[in-house]
Order: sequence, then C-alpha cells, then structure tokens
Amino acid sequence: QVQLVEPGGGSVQAGGSLKLSCAVLQHNTRDYCMGWFRQFSKNEREAVRAIDSWGSSKYGESVKGRYTISRDSDKNTLTLQMNNLKPEDTAMYYCAVNRRYSNCNSYTLARYEYENWYWGQGTQVTVSS
Repeated sequence: QVQLVEPGGGSVQAGGSLKLSCAVLQHNTRDYCMGWFRQFSKNEREAVRAIDSWGSSKYGESVKGRYTISRDSDKNTLTLQMNNLKPEDTAMYYCAVNRRYSNCNSYTLARYEYENWYWGQGTQVTVSS
C-alpha cells in the first residue's frame, strides 16, 4: 500500500522559514509528477508547487520566489522550502504523487484530477503575525 509520510510543519512567525518533507513508501516516484498542495479551513485544496519527473517546477504565483520544491527520485522524497512566510500561508499542507502522469500541468493539477493522486496525511503550518 502506498504511503506518503510527512513529518515537519509547525508554527513560525511572519518572515520566518519552514521546511516540509515527504517520504513516499511502496511506490517508485521517478516517473511521476509530484506536488505540494494546501488547504485553508473550509476551502478547497489548491496546488502550491509541483515538480515534473524531470525536475522542472511550476505553479503557485502567490508563493513564487518564496517556496522552493525539490525531489530526490532515488530516495522517493519531496521537500518544500518555505521562506518569508506570511500569515496567509497558514494552512494544512499535503504532499502528493500523481498516479498517471510525469508532467505537471493545468490538467494534472486540476481539482477534478485529485482522485488520480496519492496523498499524504497533511501537516499543519501556522504563521503568526
């Protein structure tokens, strides 16, 4: 059974940094798009940053320049370095691996495609002002 384990998260003051990590078990992630998503309370989940199987990252204009996604396909891990955090970044963050596609694009990341992802359990990030 595929498992995505997400230690990390936590609380930080505005302007601070956090690093999220994700380990994928029982699945070879090498050929698949991976991503970090977040969900604000009572809102729908949204893609934050995604990375193609070949390492090209994209998406998340609101976090561009502040968040960096990286992957290690040999270790089946995904990380998200978050800098200059803002209170509006407070959310539950989810690691995910696509089940079908190597390319992260508007179709792959669309909400109606969420059933085609493996999901982590989520980790809370709280940014105080």
